[in-house]
Amino acid sequence: MSTSAFYPIGTPGQAWGAAEKAAWRARQRRQRHYDADVLAPIARLRERFDVVEYGHLDYAPDRYPLLALRSRGWRETLPHVLVTGGVHGYETSGVHGALQFLAHHAEDYAGHANLLVAPCVSPWAYERIHRWNPQAIDPNRSFRADSPAAESAALMALVAPLRGRFLVHIDLHETTDSDESEFRPALAARDGKPFEPDAIPDGFYLVDDSENPQPAFQQAIIAAVARVTHIAPADAQGKIIGSPVVAPGVIEYPMKKLGLCAGISNARYTTTTEVYPDSPRATPQQCNDAQVAAVCAALDFALAQG
Repeated sequence: MSTSAFYPIGTPGQAWGAAEKAAWRARQRRQRHYDADVLAPIARLRERFDVVEYGHLDYAPDRYPLLALRSRGWRETLPHVLVTGGVHGYETSGVHGALQFLAHHAEDYAGHANLLVAPCVSPWAYERIHRWNPQAIDPNRSFRADSPAAESAALMALVAPLRGRFLVHIDLHETTDSDESEFRPALAARDGKPFEPDAIPDGFYLVDDSENPQPAFQQAIIAAVARVTHIAPADAQGKIIGSPVVAPGVIEYPMKKLGLCAGISNARYTTTTEVYPDSPRATPQQCNDAQVAAVCAALDFALAQG
């Protein structure tokens, strides 16, 4: 990155210390409200689902309860399904897509699967429309033992008793224009590394687990989402965000090695969705609908395998 475009916090080539992180945190402003956007819809779902408070975040002066919803009438003999959203708080459709799925589709799977849904893993970041938590830590690189991110640690503790028993885990994300204008430059500055510009893909895509690839599962989701919104094409190098496209709309990451949320469950079928909300060809509602279509397709495919 040229010096004229360098991120406004820190010194080029030097990783941030406590002062730089404090300066970054001071720039963040609440832009929306977890209570109204997430807790209120969950309250309306309490008659239909069991609501579990699996932890809380104390970020003075703010305190955030962390809530997950479970199928009512949970039966150990049924397949377990994990749906997570808002690991990156700024990725709006991940949160609202999970809530929309709960409100309109989750009960279609009653008697067929046990659902565990954590719709907003990172509420502080949700309110500030950011990728990181207050310590400038990315929760979606922190799903590992002794996690430095409270958000990640709390979700892992919730999932731990069922780890290895999940059939499906789908983690709902977005790739936005602000990835290139804010979040990746901030990451480079935080770590004292040069920023290498990249292109933002126009459309929906999935991230499979390179250590447990499930190509038919991914393509079933892509086919369902393509009826709602457009699928991201590969770039001129055959890549999406720097990774080779292994099938239409699909790339692969090593989930556990990178500390990604989709690696925490040991599910047979895992995926990370990536919606593109800044496309002129997609509305916010389409983005939510794409997330819902992805969840339903993931469940339908996995349950049909028996």
